Amino acid sequence: MELAWTYLFLAGFFEIGWPVGLKMAQTSGRLLGGTALAIFCMAASGFSLYLAQKHIPMGTAYAVWTGIGAAGAFVVGLLLYNDPANLPRFLGVSLIIAGVVTLKLAD
Repeated sequence: MELAWTYLFLAGFFEIGWPVGLKMAQTSGRLLGGTALAIFCMAASGFSLYLAQKHIPMGTAYAVWTGIGAAGAFVVGLLLYNDPANLPRFLGVSLIIAGVVTLKLAD
């Protein structure tokens, strides 16, 4: 069961990578590299989620996977792409993280 959670967190990590790749692809001269990163991360994320769902309920796995991806993409956006940093956005991400932690503790 612990390995399934490792796969799930790995899937969430790769879930962060594909929107980053798509954002990179919008930069001049990085279309192919960004697109390749996005495609690789999509495949790795999907396969890791597939492995995780063998032992973790689908609804929990999906919520945790997307939660990690959403929170991680939020942080990367702040750090690398100057996305807005304001209280409502931080509150929203905090609620996502609280939901993910609750689902993890429920299993």
